[in-house]
Amino acid sequence: MSHTVVTRDEWVAKRKALLQDEKDFTRVREHLAAKRRDLPWVRLEKSYVFDGPNGKVPLAELFGSNNQLVIYHLMFAPDWERACKSCSFWADHFDGMLPHLNARDVSFAAISRAPMDMIDVFKKRQAWNFNWVSSGENSFNYDFDVSFTEEELESGGGTYNYVPRTMNSSDLPGISVFAKEGDAIYHTYSTFTRGIDMMNLTYQYLDLVPKGRDEQNDAGPMEWVRVKDEYAVA
Repeated sequence: MSHTVVTRDEWVAKRKALLQDEKDFTRVREHLAAKRRDLPWVRLEKSYVFDGPNGKVPLAELFGSNNQLVIYHLMFAPDWERACKSCSFWADHFDGMLPHLNARDVSFAAISRAPMDMIDVFKKRQAWNFNWVSSGENSFNYDFDVSFTEEELESGGGTYNYVPRTMNSSDLPGISVFAKEGDAIYHTYSTFTRGIDMMNLTYQYLDLVPKGRDEQNDAGPMEWVRVKDEYAVA
């Protein structure tokens, strides 16, 4: 690791200068969060019904007793052997936040196109407890731009992160937020690609250490990531 060694006083001076940058970033982040909350809402016209571990689950039921719902679009297509390793990296952080979200009127669920029997097997393997349902029998993933048809894949068409792009996967990750007022459900926000980066707690801690994410010599970002029970055999 390349580094400079200085006295404690010199280090404190450098740290104070960085602290000002961090405070500036915090103010920008808070301003951006406020702008997210101020986005207009879109009322859903479709009634989505998912397959859950105990049968059919309408979208409204994913809210439970809360009025806000966060969905993680977890990459797991019906023809895959297991969920995406990168999405699994994110999913390893979900369970701990659930009681805290619930205390602030927020429910959480993951949604994938894989059938429930495949989801159940992988969920048990990873010892996850968060709510995870299948959209394999409806258009939810396609409507929210995280899954793509064979025609889109063959033609290189499709829209992801709000721009047209060539797709190399039938399923991609994202986060979508919904709100419920009475019987009406509204879509309030979605984010994709690097927009979900800040939701990965491990990455936030890696950003604090000297080597950072240490991906510059890898074949690509997240090339090093494994499903957590596969690191020992990688």
